[in-house]
Amino acid sequence: MRLALLLPGPLHGMSGGNAYDRAMLAALRAAGHDAQEVALAGRHPLADDAACTAAAAAFDSLASDIVPVIDGLALPAFRDHAAALAARRTVGLIHHPTALETGSTETERDGLRAAEHRLIPLLARVIVTSPATADRVAAGFGVDPHRIAVVVPGSEDAPRSPGSGGPHCAILSVGTLVPRKGHDVLLRALAKLFDLDWRLTIVGSAARDPVHARALHALAEQLGIIQRVSFAGEADPATLDSLWRGADIFALATYWEGYGMAIAEALKRGIPVAVTAGGSAGALVTPLSGVVCAPGDEVSLSKSLRRMIFDHDLRQALADAAWKESRALPDWTAQARAFAEAIAP
Repeated sequence: MRLALLLPGPLHGMSGGNAYDRAMLAALRAAGHDAQEVALAGRHPLADDAACTAAAAAFDSLASDIVPVIDGLALPAFRDHAAALAARRTVGLIHHPTALETGSTETERDGLRAAEHRLIPLLARVIVTSPATADRVAAGFGVDPHRIAVVVPGSEDAPRSPGSGGPHCAILSVGTLVPRKGHDVLLRALAKLFDLDWRLTIVGSAARDPVHARALHALAEQLGIIQRVSFAGEADPATLDSLWRGADIFALATYWEGYGMAIAEALKRGIPVAVTAGGSAGALVTPLSGVVCAPGDEVSLSKSLRRMIFDHDLRQALADAAWKESRALPDWTAQARAFAEAIAP
């Protein structure tokens, strides 16, 4: 099969969407498919004129035997190219609706919603990364569920994390510094645990929403926990691997996740998790491997983290279950096969 994945830019970032796209392209190529990566120019996802022009040119240049697959973050750039999308067997890869992203005004989000409502129903096939996103796309955009395929991310084997081995409990959170990730909720939850010895490292880029990123730093100072919190930025793979190995707990207070690849990686490394049930974030977690609280519920999250930080034996039992249960997660080879089957004629 020949396909081209049209992207809102190069796949350099550490976001879950970029990680999915990188791994899926590699797995498709390993399976013998001609899987091209087409990085579009211009501003995304708000789609300035340059983005729209680049999107139309890239789409029109694809050979007739290539299946165009458009990453959802690039989809609004095709708002003036709807007829061409409808005339061809175009596939959309929707990690989550673009209007859920932050760092834009309400007027801009209205524009994104309008573009998605116009374009998504025109797609011959929609691939999503979780059942929750499938439900949202079907209900919110009027897409026939039979045209939606769920292809969850694969996962790679990783060595089990030994933990910090230190006097304090090392908590790791991985997610871009945007309001959707709920880092402010996590900070407030941990600030209530002033009597426990913990340290938090947040890995995530501040570039998408610098104002919110600065507000998180200010909040940590206001709460009196800035000495316990490290904002590590967009860590390189070696640094992130070291942080994974030294983590005792993974925590993410997200309001919405299309899947939650960082959660899956934590489980795959045998790290107990404390998350909120935003989107699909809690779907991978059982009562044996972690805790799941309601989005925005800093009180419940704080109480859950207190038990996990204080009770080393509980934390060890959760870690053992996380390691065991995660063996059942699919690998990228299987998911590439499912992806190819989903877009086959």
